Amino acid sequence: MRDNGRVTSATRQPATPAAAVRPRLIATDLDGTLLRDDKSVSPRTVAALAAAEKAGIEVFFVTGRPARWMDVVSEHVHGHGLAICGNGAAVVDLHGGPGAHRFVKVRELARENARDAVRLLREAAPGTLYAVEQTYGFRQEPGYPKLHMEIPDNRAPAEDLLGDFGDAAAEPVLKVLAHHPSLDPDAFLTLGRLAIGDRANVTRSSPSALLEISGPGVSKASTLALCCAERGISHEEVVAFGDMPNDVEMLTWAGQSYAMGNAHPDAIAAASGRTVANNDDGVAVVIEQVLAELP
Repeated sequence: MRDNGRVTSATRQPATPAAAVRPRLIATDLDGTLLRDDKSVSPRTVAALAAAEKAGIEVFFVTGRPARWMDVVSEHVHGHGLAICGNGAAVVDLHGGPGAHRFVKVRELARENARDAVRLLREAAPGTLYAVEQTYGFRQEPGYPKLHMEIPDNRAPAEDLLGDFGDAAAEPVLKVLAHHPSLDPDAFLTLGRLAIGDRANVTRSSPSALLEISGPGVSKASTLALCCAERGISHEEVVAFGDMPNDVEMLTWAGQSYAMGNAHPDAIAAASGRTVANNDDGVAVVIEQVLAELP
């Protein structure tokens, strides 16, 4: 954990570090964090999010999910209606509801960088299979496992999916997904980062050996920082929640941050505090405490 943090038992109420400034924005991951394991948002969490917005604290959902998977929280959008998707690759306006979202900002992965990442990782980890996440489309290699909630638009080798010509060539690439059938997930992440270097940002959020490859410098934290700067909000005024390696930069950047009781060790080390597990409404527990301490 960061030096200013306190760890609490997963069965106890978390201790909220005294805030030097009044929080103005809550940034929360979804899977394993805000959502319960059955992908529901509990009534307690719904009430906490609404209370935060009523108190003048903006809420941003910050997730690795693509925009088209945001129906799980679209009815809980308040105020600005914005969410950060694809690990920072897109800012999306959810006001239109499922299937009617609007891209406000896109931070794409250049196709040249994506092809380089695939080439370098093929050399370092033979047997890896790839999929390509675009603004609206999802394409994958033959043999790529059924890890997602949809039927791919196309099946072809990654080099063809990432070509400069064809039906999908004009659509921005948000992420390349790389799955290995047998490597340890954390070992695969280390290997991927070493192999790809500065050609792309590499992280993971899945319990399996699945890497998420984005543009250089693109992360939840960097896109959240851009959104906060547009609103005149400093990182000290942000409270963040997360549970996996793709949340580490955001947890480190925010003035107050909480790893879930079910969090990966890297998320715990990055956060300034720890709350209870996602199935125990850990986000709501902290929000309630934050609101209770407001002047």
